Amino acid sequence: MSVYEITFSPTGGTRKVSDIFTKSYSPESTYVDLSSQKTDYTAYAFGPEDICIVSVPSYGGRVPDIAVTRLGQMRGNGAKAVLIVVYGNRDYDDTFAELQDVLQKAGFVCAAGVAAIAEHSIMRQFAAGRPDEQDGKMLAEFALRVRSAIESGNISGDLKLPGNRPYREYGGVPMKPQAGKACVRCGHCAGVCPVGAIPADDPSETDNKKCISCMRCIAVCPRSARSVNKALLTASSMKLKKACSGYKENELFL
Repeated sequence: MSVYEITFSPTGGTRKVSDIFTKSYSPESTYVDLSSQKTDYTAYAFGPEDICIVSVPSYGGRVPDIAVTRLGQMRGNGAKAVLIVVYGNRDYDDTFAELQDVLQKAGFVCAAGVAAIAEHSIMRQFAAGRPDEQDGKMLAEFALRVRSAIESGNISGDLKLPGNRPYREYGGVPMKPQAGKACVRCGHCAGVCPVGAIPADDPSETDNKKCISCMRCIAVCPRSARSVNKALLTASSMKLKKACSGYKENELFL
């Protein structure tokens, strides 16, 4: 048996959750970065004894399109998948339903689901500091419960997860990061953009049609030279304030 940590985490929040869970599940695992443009995802073929911990952020209640594409290129071959959906304290809506459909179509057996909170990737004041210590303890406990269920054979393959079909519509986020005067065109953002929205020959630009507003370029810029429109950010923050307020708990589905 091999354990794989398969994660799409442009700004690091989803990976924090995934790392806590995976390390509690198994001391040894192989990391698969779904944000890499250079990886040949068709080369991944798993087997019935393998455990794949698949973690994605919820974008407007959906799985990011690029993650859907790359997961769909893998071959599950009966490997057991643990679905982790991470959201910034609003809601995950149909993310579980979509992720389950994608994984089942690729040949995985969906064994368990975890909904977890992490700091919002755009409006950082929401769920700030999460996952925190309390989250860590809860995620570690979830991991042990999932491992116990899988090892005891108490997995039917008919996992019931929240969500609707057809999925809710998602038209993207209007906030697209742009480079400011501090940009020195070092190209670091272009090299790690999950969708190639920043041209390598002119990293001060952004292809708004390709950009998925994942905010990775902002997170990795060594000069803090990239940002989103402040007026749009303020307006969006006010719009989401009520929905994103309050303390939401992590959830386990078995």
